Amino acid sequence: MSTNEIKISAKDVQVYYGETHAIKDVSVDIEDKTVTAFIGPSGCGKSTFLRCINRMNDTIDVARVEGEIKLDDEDIYDKDVDPVQLRAKVGMVFQKPNPFPKSIYDNVAYGPKIHGLAKNKAELDQIVENALKRAALWDEAKDRLQAPGTGLSGGQQQRLCIARAVATEPEVLLMDEPCSALDPIATAQVEELIDELKQNYSVVIVTHSMQQAARVSQKTAFFHLGNLVEYGETGQIFTNPNDKRTESYITGRIG
Repeated sequence: MSTNEIKISAKDVQVYYGETHAIKDVSVDIEDKTVTAFIGPSGCGKSTFLRCINRMNDTIDVARVEGEIKLDDEDIYDKDVDPVQLRAKVGMVFQKPNPFPKSIYDNVAYGPKIHGLAKNKAELDQIVENALKRAALWDEAKDRLQAPGTGLSGGQQQRLCIARAVATEPEVLLMDEPCSALDPIATAQVEELIDELKQNYSVVIVTHSMQQAARVSQKTAFFHLGNLVEYGETGQIFTNPNDKRTESYITGRIG
């Protein structure tokens, strides 16, 4: 049993898109320094719930979130919480690599500049270098920091997006199917990276690949039709699930 402290605690979370009840009564405790995978069929609510954790649903007019989500015991939906500051603490990596149309350097420096994390150019250089190292991209990028980020390969672009996310010193990294647009070699590199990132972050990954969830995560949550059906140690969820619906999904009968 892992002994990591709870980083994110969700209680009775509901999400509505207009009339549609997309997430129903989800309660879950997500641990620090752990990779937690959200799995389940398409449209089951896993990405919707992921977006609650950094208030990305705020950007959708018809979306309404109810219930409570706490990060380090602070309610992230409290009216005093600035979503921009929250997103510095809770980084996000999307399905398709989406580097800014700027240099590799400026992609990574963007967040730290906005949040005033560097006093001068030397400090900013150091932040960029550290972030690229954490994203296992420094060796490939250090001689072409001024080249456009869009000129990198798909896998490198995704690692650049991870570098951009970790540059603001977040505590949580959300990844929404980060490998689905990548080839197997790039996928393996990103998975290896996720494994390293858990030393410093709470990582939550939405994946449609059960093999990936089994490889990279310590905890797995199975979503189905907007409900969190089952949550537990990854090994147990995959080998001995408690719920028939989980078993049906894992054995390929639903999904």
